[in-house]
Amino acid sequence: MLYIIGLGLGDERDITLRGLEAVKKCDKVYIEAYTSLLSFGLSTDGLSTLEKLYGKPIALADREMVEEKADKILSESQESNVAFLVVGDPFGATTHTDLVVRAKKLGIQVKAVHNASVMNAVGICGLQLYRFGETVSIPFFTETWRPGSFYEKIKRNRSLGLHTLCLLDIRVKEPSLESLCRGKKLYEPPRYMTVNTAIEQLLEVELLQGESVYNEDTLCVGFARLGSEDQMIVAGTMRLLQMVDFGAPLHCLVIVGETHPVEEEMLDFYRLTDDVPQHTGNV
Repeated sequence: MLYIIGLGLGDERDITLRGLEAVKKCDKVYIEAYTSLLSFGLSTDGLSTLEKLYGKPIALADREMVEEKADKILSESQESNVAFLVVGDPFGATTHTDLVVRAKKLGIQVKAVHNASVMNAVGICGLQLYRFGETVSIPFFTETWRPGSFYEKIKRNRSLGLHTLCLLDIRVKEPSLESLCRGKKLYEPPRYMTVNTAIEQLLEVELLQGESVYNEDTLCVGFARLGSEDQMIVAGTMRLLQMVDFGAPLHCLVIVGETHPVEEEMLDFYRLTDDVPQHTGNV
């Protein structure tokens, strides 16, 4: 059996009882370490915290292992119970769907254990989930690569009055271009996009496209460490949010569409007033 288990968004305690029971049945436990991270990260200390609660040694599965060496995980799943832990919900990233498809083609039984993810936790700001359009990803720009493919999706959402969740880039264990050219992988330091950088890039793309989809006065909601005890939620214009220090990762951003009066009432708890947020923690 291959168990795909969601860990939620906060810390090691956010695993469900069903998920914890599944982990304890497994002979091998992996944790996916590149599409997201828990509040304490996935350092040696962080892993030991998980291992202590779950009662199992945990192997770190980076992008290279999951995308290039998944055969090892699948092979082990044919002979024993294997747990694949995912921050958030198991199906918040396409990589995990691919793993399930490959397992099923090999005749491996797969069981998913769901949990909270950024896709539903953003509802804490008061914006109603059924009023969200297509989610977009904002990648880090480079000197030679400044994609704006997300612009058309945001444009479509806003034309329908829908909110847009922007997932911000995470670069963990990414090989540098220079090392790839030399044929030897050397990895860049981890980078996590901030709300501030995301807005800067969004405004740059708007300037290039010039279709007035959004601007500095467009209402947005910035989130940091969503689901954690020290989560931060701030609503304000793009211009104002650029001046906020959201602190440690992970961050995400919502571009607000048309709002219902009830949504407005809830957003008021998080709005910037005189550049100072009224409230940034839990409801």
